Formats: sequence, structure tokens, C-alpha cells
Amino acid sequence: MTGRDPCIRIAMWSGPRNISTAMMRSFGNRADCAVSDEPFYAAYLYETGLAHPMRGKVIASQPTDWRNVVRKIAGPAPEGRAVWYQKHMAHHMLPHHGFHWLPDFHNCFLIRDPAAVLASYAAKREEVTAADLGYHRQTEIFDREADRLGHAPPVLDAKDVLTDPRGALSALCGRIGIAFDEAMLSWPAGRRETDGVWAAHWYATVEASTGFAPYVEKDIVVPDRLKAVYEACLAPYDRLARHRLAT
Repeated sequence: MTGRDPCIRIAMWSGPRNISTAMMRSFGNRADCAVSDEPFYAAYLYETGLAHPMRGKVIASQPTDWRNVVRKIAGPAPEGRAVWYQKHMAHHMLPHHGFHWLPDFHNCFLIRDPAAVLASYAAKREEVTAADLGYHRQTEIFDREADRLGHAPPVLDAKDVLTDPRGALSALCGRIGIAFDEAMLSWPAGRRETDGVWAAHWYATVEASTGFAPYVEKDIVVPDRLKAVYEACLAPYDRLARHRLAT
């Protein structure tokens, strides 16, 4: 790592509806860890013009120039914390956004079965495209990191985390080079000051949570209108899943 301070910066690359906020809660419950919630979201909406829920409030809440976002997330850690966990949506990184800052971060990848993601996402937003779910962008960032490192960066599957939180988080911490902390397994209910303003629309379930919900196998039927999106996401999901951490 080549960061300007000894802070261990974690960029967790995810897609929506992927226990990404629960993971942010988990790391945020460590006494040594600061968290950031989707810092590129405003820049993404501002540049694409997409009509997301609470668009205006999101844009007003964060920098809209990606270069300013990078300066902030690569700068001094909040409150001088030793660990800085950053929740990133892979699709928020547009083609012209620079990746020169990635070597100063531990880049990790959080994935979830596309059928489960679609079932959750479609309940909150009627229009869904494969690009909205970020799988293809995740694989692009993954390949970039794998080429740089010479080996696959850490991949966590949401199913594995929910099935065995302690095992999955211990494996991830081991790869990052930090000690696992029992505090990561539970947290107080409620909203956080570090949550994005969009929490009012998206975070009801995690705000009511006090830990990772037990994994429950569900027979999810993808509706006809979403089958093309589902099929487009399967190949990149399967490719990333081949590298998921063993617990």
C-alpha cells in the first residue's frame, strides 16, 4: 500500500440490494473503523441525469466532481481511525472516472445471486437494467485489481456471509491484514450520521436490524419482464463467485 498515512482503506465494491449496508454496519461497529457510504453516488447521478429516488437530495449532499470525491476518500481518515471502510457501488464509476487511486486501497468485492438482487431491487424501483446492478462493472474493476496484484482480490458472497458471518468476516479480515473483531457481528438498530441521505428510501430493513439476518433459502421466480436482465448478470456473477473466499 502506498497511502500517505498508515490507515488501512477498504474499498468494498458491490451492487445494490446486496447486504452492502449491513456490511457497512458491521465494520462501523468496530472502534477502530470509520465508514463512508457510496461517496460517488452524487457524481454518478449528476453526470448521468438518471432519475433515481431522492435524486435532488443526493446531488446536494455530496461532491459532484469525481476528482473531488477521490481527494476526499484518499485523504486523512476521519477522526484518525486506523481502518476506513468505504462502501462503493461499482456502477457509480463511469468510464471516464480515473482509477489511479486504487493501489492505496484494499479492493474487495461483495456479490449476491442476481435473482435475489432483482427481487429486492424491483420492489424499490420499477425500471431495472443490467447496468443498474453493477455486475459487469464489478468484473472490470476485479480484473484491473487481479492484473495489478497478480492474484484474485477478495470476493465475498452475501449467502456465505449470512450463513456464517463469523467465518466470512474472519476470512475477509485475514486477507486485508486486520484482526477480526467480535463487534462486527452485531450493532445497535437505527440510522447513522454516516448513512447517505438516501437511507430514508432504501435502508428501512437494515435500520431495524441488530446483526446479519440468518440465511433463508428462497425459491425466487424471476418475472418475465426481468429475465433478460437476470440472464445478462449471470455470467459476471458466476465468474466472480469462482473466487469467493472460503469460510
